[in-house]
Amino acid sequence: MSQRNGKRIAIGARPPENPLTDAWVRQGETDGIQKGDLYTARLTLDITPSMRVRIKVSAFTQGVTVSELLRGLLEREFPEQRMENTP
Repeated sequence: MSQRNGKRIAIGARPPENPLTDAWVRQGETDGIQKGDLYTARLTLDITPSMRVRIKVSAFTQGVTVSELLRGLLEREFPEQRMENTP
């Protein structure tokens, strides 16, 4: 308990749980899996400022994040099973 001017000030009780708040916190999860569980490797690229702007504008106009846009591009260019490698 803290004291102010010689009087004790009680800290209030914990607010009741709110399902809407819990849903907001978990909105990035997919069936209990979070993005961090899916994407664990980080890649750093040096690009020009104008390229960065073009990427950000493209992502914005498509309604996705820059990360989502670049993951999609990389997945299309480098799929898990390339057609020329299959027998």
